[in-house]
Amino acid sequence: MAAGRESQAGAGTGAAGPGSVRWALAGLSLSMLLSSLGTSSANVALPGLTHAFGASFQQVQWVVLAYLLAVTALIVGAGRLGDLLGRRRLLLAGIALFTAASLLCGAAPALGVLIAARAAQGVGAAVMMALTLAFVGETVPKERTGRAMGLLGTMSATGTALGPSLGGVLIAGFGWRAVFLVAVPLGLVSLLLVRRYVPADRERTGTPGAGFDRLGTVLLAATLTAYALAMTLGHGRVGALGVALLVAAGAGAVVFVRVETRAASPLFRPAMFRDPALSASLVMSALVSTVMMATLVVGPFYLSRALGLQDALVGLVLSAGPLVAALSGVPAGRFVDRFGAGRTTVAGLAASAAGCVLLSVTPVSFGVLGYVGPLVVVTGGYAVFQTANNTAVLADVTPERRGVTSGMLHLSRNLGLITGTAVMGAVFAAAAGAAGSGSVSAAGGAVASAGAVAVASGMRVTFAVAAGLVLLALGVAVAGLVRDWRAPQGS
Repeated sequence: MAAGRESQAGAGTGAAGPGSVRWALAGLSLSMLLSSLGTSSANVALPGLTHAFGASFQQVQWVVLAYLLAVTALIVGAGRLGDLLGRRRLLLAGIALFTAASLLCGAAPALGVLIAARAAQGVGAAVMMALTLAFVGETVPKERTGRAMGLLGTMSATGTALGPSLGGVLIAGFGWRAVFLVAVPLGLVSLLLVRRYVPADRERTGTPGAGFDRLGTVLLAATLTAYALAMTLGHGRVGALGVALLVAAGAGAVVFVRVETRAASPLFRPAMFRDPALSASLVMSALVSTVMMATLVVGPFYLSRALGLQDALVGLVLSAGPLVAALSGVPAGRFVDRFGAGRTTVAGLAASAAGCVLLSVTPVSFGVLGYVGPLVVVTGGYAVFQTANNTAVLADVTPERRGVTSGMLHLSRNLGLITGTAVMGAVFAAAAGAAGSGSVSAAGGAVASAGAVAVASGMRVTFAVAAGLVLLALGVAVAGLVRDWRAPQGS
């Protein structure tokens, strides 16, 4: 059976056998790595960009936001388009666009050109993220799906962990342009591997793309953009513009649902959320991703202010989390293949919840180990959860819906990360500000000057909230497991 699936993986691409499967996974893994690097590596270039272009931080932050907004707004539409036009064809186009945009980023003569190129890079990344997971079911035997998902999760975490350090080395040695140019040769390698070894698209009848929901795609993109801007522009504070954007996002969501309900070929049917397993998986993904942002939002303040670490050590300690996630991905996939996605999901969430509880109660006197130990538990649990959750969602999806479903998984994760940046940042600011000044109303400006005691208090409150969110996700997972156990009895 495995050999048959592996031979099928090479059909139409001129390759066959186990080697073709490994090379196909190498191409998909590199695609995942590049899209993650695009998210994390550009942040370290922002200080240099302010000097290079004589711009303010508010202006250069759009180098990061343009990429983030493009990915978030277009990832579901990219997945659906791949289902209709052919996933391999669209993935090749996405990698080519990402690579060309990376070259343009590195050669940009002005900040406006760089921001536009980053937006184009984000469009390519949206395609790469949405379609990479969708290929697993067509590339590897079903009994090895968990391991393949774990590998892709490992590459995503590796890109997140490697981005800041790699970006720092490149900037120190070659300047900020190297941060973007390094993706060009990697993109070309990924393009060649995918073109050579990833299964060819099946022949389709009818007019290509005739069923693509253009209106729904535009509405969803506008809605998600409004929400993402509301969460990111205020840096945790919701002003008049933030409220207006949230209202616009809410109105856009209502209109989108009404349009999709009546569309002949919708982007996705709202009725699909009546599937309790899919809805639960998307909710859990958003909740846990929200929590994971707490480690990035709160961690630097705690390590530098409460523990007194220098910047270099702060970066080293923060890299422990993504490193653990990267190392946990493939073993997590083996657990999924052996014990099943449901039980592995529960185990991963239980570990993350335990880690958050430990972070909320560990005293400052425990030092760096008191932070790194629980952080390893949180991120290791997250890697296990993400691998199991992705496997559970995509295992039984029909081939013609894999792209859009994969896009929705990535969207739920991105929305969680965006929401976590604002919500967890606001919780931390309020808790640290109240502890430092005795007034929650002073929290907005208190974090910048908060002392060690206030920052430590803010971290404990933030991770207590985080533990509550993970426990909520754990409850959803356990309910799903109970529902699955009861299903045969009721049938």
